[in-house]
Amino acid sequence: MSVKVLVSDPLSERAVAILRETPGIRVDEYYGLSETELLPLVSDIDAWVVRGATKVTRRLIEAAPKLRWVARAGAGIDNIDGEAARERGVGVLNVPGANAVAVAELVFGLLLGLFRQIPAADRSLKRGEWDKSRFKGRELRGKTVGIVGLGQIGRAVAQRAIGFEMKCVGYDPLLPDDTMRDFEVESLPLNDLLPRSEILTLHVPLSRETRGMIGAAEISRLPRGAVLVNVARGGPLDEGAVLEALDQGRLAGAVFDVFEEEPPRSSPLPLRDDVVATPHIGAATVEAQEKVGEEIVKLLLGKLRESGAIR
Repeated sequence: MSVKVLVSDPLSERAVAILRETPGIRVDEYYGLSETELLPLVSDIDAWVVRGATKVTRRLIEAAPKLRWVARAGAGIDNIDGEAARERGVGVLNVPGANAVAVAELVFGLLLGLFRQIPAADRSLKRGEWDKSRFKGRELRGKTVGIVGLGQIGRAVAQRAIGFEMKCVGYDPLLPDDTMRDFEVESLPLNDLLPRSEILTLHVPLSRETRGMIGAAEISRLPRGAVLVNVARGGPLDEGAVLEALDQGRLAGAVFDVFEEEPPRSSPLPLRDDVVATPHIGAATVEAQEKVGEEIVKLLLGKLRESGAIR
């Protein structure tokens, strides 16, 4: 008797091959399907592998009576109805550290784009202009970066910030101060971190506790001319408050890879000259996709072996 695994978002070829080469596993791959299209496909699956595009809703979970594991190839699990999964006894797996380097590198790519006006300078040059005096930038060296959330991605950001000769302060209520010091990050309560943060970067999951955690009140505590970074999830950062602070000159700029609404069709933020934004590409490197796919597949297979579903 085989274990049926549905893969509904693209994984690396190697990750799918690991599944297919495992005795006792049957793999079905269907990409880009709606909830309605997925309903008949989940009726007899034992495990389900997704990335960020598939929404694993309560309706789908309840339509999958044999489902025991949902494996998210990535860090966030906000596209999975966790409450419905718990009620049904379905385990939810993810690999939060597999894309840490890719996301951390994007943070600095975006910051350098903003501080050195790289996107605007590139567009100017492509128009045939040579306006050197217009694009006077700023350096990252010597700036203090406040890191909210010191999981694997936050730590990777800290390591790279130190390489840029920046100072790091951090807030993470789940992490001991000693661990922070090991990463050369000064641990502070959030209210104390904000006035120190010339750059504030968020690396927290989206949850009831984190939704809206950085709003108008928190932004008002930042130094005037600070910069905000969000490459984590849309929701923890109040985008309306960011827009107001940019309009009033309290913030010098912001960089985004994620938005509350994706694509951000109703948001003016990506269109601003003081914002550098990308379309949720934090984990979109060849290396990260290979690693995240292989790690989630191996984690899932381990759980299936522990339960006796496969040998």
